[in-house]
Amino acid sequence: MGTSAISSAHRGRAARRWAVDTGVAVAVVGLQLVAWLAQSQHHGHTRPSLADYLVLAAGGVALLARRRYPVAVLAVALAVAGTSAALGGSSVGEPVAWLVLLAAFVNAVLYRKRVAAIISLVAGYLIAVWPPWLIGTRGNTSTTAALGLLCGLIALLSVAELIRARNQRVAAVRTRQAEEARRLAMQERLAIARDLHDVVSHNISVINVQAKTALHLMDRQPERAREALTAIHEVSRQALGELRSVLGVLRADGADAPLVPSPGLDRLDELAATARAAGIAVELEREGVPRPVPAGVDAAAYRIVQEALTNTVRHSGGGGATIRLCYDTEALTIEVDDDGQAVGSPRPGNGIAGMTERARALGGTLDAGPRPGGGFRVLARLPT
Repeated sequence: MGTSAISSAHRGRAARRWAVDTGVAVAVVGLQLVAWLAQSQHHGHTRPSLADYLVLAAGGVALLARRRYPVAVLAVALAVAGTSAALGGSSVGEPVAWLVLLAAFVNAVLYRKRVAAIISLVAGYLIAVWPPWLIGTRGNTSTTAALGLLCGLIALLSVAELIRARNQRVAAVRTRQAEEARRLAMQERLAIARDLHDVVSHNISVINVQAKTALHLMDRQPERAREALTAIHEVSRQALGELRSVLGVLRADGADAPLVPSPGLDRLDELAATARAAGIAVELEREGVPRPVPAGVDAAAYRIVQEALTNTVRHSGGGGATIRLCYDTEALTIEVDDDGQAVGSPRPGNGIAGMTERARALGGTLDAGPRPGGGFRVLARLPT
């Protein structure tokens, strides 16, 4: 995604948030105003004054900043409620801006500002029934009304906490889903990297050997040089096909399938022929009754054999290799031996690590190292 696309998406989110915040502020102010007018008409009081409208408008404007400054918006809403109560004696009885305060209170709870929210709850309660020690006396809120208001505020706090807890659960689920998506994407990238390594390493190794042969024999044995160049052409064609197959999964739209199927055990003869073209005498043996294996095992087995032959071509210095497939009821065993020079540690590069990762990903095992009688062995067991 380009910078312009990211900026456009950011502006779009900001515009949606602004629209939602404006809608909330307008709805709260509108409902409060309707409540004031209904109270005035029902009790026959004077309609709200200009000061009442200005105080209520100040509360609505403050709600526009509720996301960034929840505590400050709550303080403004509390001041608006107190001012409205102070103005009440000369206008509508007590036109207190409760809806603005309640909206700011719920917002503060949702943004985890519990202390400020509870302080505002206590302050709002005292504003409503002030002074508390005169509850039940003439001209003050009755005891029943005060207790009812207290229960209502406690219920409001409980509902706000439930909403906050639900939002946290939803956010946690989304976070887990995002982490799972990132994990799967990482696994896919690693699989693609292994496939690219196997394809490029094997075919480039064969092309390198054939190119050296062609250069060495070009003047003395042009026919053999021609054969080497023909082999280079064929191997490069195969490499391009496999690269298209691997890179097909990287298409942005995901609509087009890879151009060639993923190689499997049915193409081991072709793989052996490619290695023979590089000067390695390859023998292919099968033990047990050959049978279809799961697609993952099929692809991993091919790649393991391919990487083992690549190491033979590049590092062994020998002239022969044996591929042995053993089928049993529970697993497929792959053994690749060559007659090159034995070394005291696995051959350098990422090939051994890549083969091991493929085997482990399927619940299998892989061992690679020098053979006691000379040469090098790769032994893998893949559960089927």
